[in-house]
Amino acid sequence: MAATKLDLREVPPADRHPKIHDAFDSLDSGETLELVNDHEPKPLFYELRAEVPEFDAEAYEVEQRGPAEFVARLPKK
Repeated sequence: MAATKLDLREVPPADRHPKIHDAFDSLDSGETLELVNDHEPKPLFYELRAEVPEFDAEAYEVEQRGPAEFVARLPKK
């Protein structure tokens, strides 16, 4: 499965969700958006699950790699 990576740690919080939505929208079906973030993106997960039918919530994964490094995989149906 192809993945597009997006490191958000240096992006201002107000700019993150629009950037994520644009990147997710540009994916093809079956591809994954891999986010690197400074916190676990639970609010984003709930937002995508509720508002984006193409988001595959069942295949969502998140891994904590350090105190301020979380990697979330957002697959597109």
